[in-house]
Amino acid sequence: MGPRIEDMPQDFKVSLCLPTTSAPTPDPSNGSCSSYTEARHLTVVGIMFMAQTLLGVGGVPIQPFGISYIDDFAHNSNSPLYLGILFAVTTMGPGMAYGLGGLMLRLYVDIDRMPEGGISLTTKDPRWVGAWWLGFLISAGLVALAATPYFFFPREMPKEKHELHFRRKVLAVASSPVSKGKDPVSEQSPGESPKKQDGLAEVAPDLTVIQFIKVFPRVLLRTLRHPIFLLVVLSQVCVSSMVAGMAIFLPKFLERQFSVTASHANLLIGCLSFPLAIVGMVVGGALVKRLHLGPMRCSILCLLGALFCLLLGLPLFFMGCPTHQIAGILHQPTQPGPGLFPGCMKPCSCPSDDFNPVCDPSTHVEYITPCHAGCRSRVAQEALDKSQVFYTNCSCVVGGGPLPAGSCDSACSHLVLPFMLLVSLGAALACVTHTPSVMLILRGVKKEDKTLALGIQFMLMRVLAWMPSPVIHGSAIDTTCVHWAQRCGHRAVCRYYNHDLLRNRFIGLQFFFKTGSLVCFALVLAILRQQDKEAGTKATTCSSGLEQQLLLSGPEKKPEDSRV
Repeated sequence: MGPRIEDMPQDFKVSLCLPTTSAPTPDPSNGSCSSYTEARHLTVVGIMFMAQTLLGVGGVPIQPFGISYIDDFAHNSNSPLYLGILFAVTTMGPGMAYGLGGLMLRLYVDIDRMPEGGISLTTKDPRWVGAWWLGFLISAGLVALAATPYFFFPREMPKEKHELHFRRKVLAVASSPVSKGKDPVSEQSPGESPKKQDGLAEVAPDLTVIQFIKVFPRVLLRTLRHPIFLLVVLSQVCVSSMVAGMAIFLPKFLERQFSVTASHANLLIGCLSFPLAIVGMVVGGALVKRLHLGPMRCSILCLLGALFCLLLGLPLFFMGCPTHQIAGILHQPTQPGPGLFPGCMKPCSCPSDDFNPVCDPSTHVEYITPCHAGCRSRVAQEALDKSQVFYTNCSCVVGGGPLPAGSCDSACSHLVLPFMLLVSLGAALACVTHTPSVMLILRGVKKEDKTLALGIQFMLMRVLAWMPSPVIHGSAIDTTCVHWAQRCGHRAVCRYYNHDLLRNRFIGLQFFFKTGSLVCFALVLAILRQQDKEAGTKATTCSSGLEQQLLLSGPEKKPEDSRV
């Protein structure tokens, strides 16, 4: 037998099956539903929104300005590789954050104390809240250190080919005794003009604010009317929508579908998905540099990456299990429980908003609280590293228990690694298309519009992908909920989902965005082929016209031709 009812913590006392006269009544003066508490919650949300806004402003020097910065001053053949490295290093941040978050979530949100009322929680308890805030403090310190070198950057970087030209001239002067006093620095390379065609002055001319406002609508319309730019940006919007949904809701999906803890889910994502995504970005940039891919071949590479990413997502629809039986929510008549013991909960006074799940391992049936299973006593077994809680004398369970505390484990826990491997390979293939698609934009728009085009690209990605995608994914996931918790008379958190619906709708949204990216890249390839065909026809027409002109003028130029 467990300890006496009077000596139990408040949490366990409420969860047990107690008579109405012995059940503790909730304290209405706790103020958890007061207007002051609601206002305080809104203040915290406002602070989070402000922090996210500042974070977005601080990221502008890296993307999109950093992309244009690298492409302006790097050699044309090295620019794709440098951009691939930039994208890969940028992706390292979320990967490290998932790993750091996995470690921080193992600590309780209040590090120095556990919840009030003597509740003993573990990381597998659905009520566990990890120290989510600790990662922000560590990351903020690292960002401050990483931003310090930016103060020492020059206003204008020397172009890479100028540096190579200078070094070659210096070596030539050092090795040749007959230099005639020429200054190698003053000489220009064959392909350069004194107007600095590749310099920053023409790419970003000095304009006043009024002049920029006057020019902006015309440049914006010209950029948006560019078919290649528009289709590439739409494909990136589809990919970003897929990434946003995965980054935000994949840990929750893994927790529900495969019964893994939040820290384990974050570690899996940080150790598998993001490293392979980094490899994909570097490989994409290296392929463009190594194979000297033009716009046509870049579009083919993007199309193949999107196609194989789509194919790898098909098996994900079938990797999962249905929701286990939950007494009173999802329960089959053939299973033991309240349906076969209609009077088992009658003497109990079970609170409707309590949540302390227990599992019957013999039938794999879960109960919302021990009270809903008719349990009247509790036993705690101390182990070396943790304590396991069991509930006994359960009138709704065959044999009376004991029932271990916690939710029932999924029967598909062994599929979490194959699932994550397919997701990670798909992410790597999607990231292979990132650098070639950016090069399609950089080489497709006018040079003076390049910086603005990148700004428009990132603006559209934020507005069309990163803002609505989490809302779309969250709304789709909410439609699969089968039991909502109530707080202050309003719907709060979802306790249980229909796992089959959750998997089909979550993976279905990913499949939809992957298909959209594939269609956009296919249209880009079709347009480039059409433009190439038209350019070839025009060149043939011009060459035939030139031949006819030479034939007509041939007799007059015959003596000169004979001399040649």
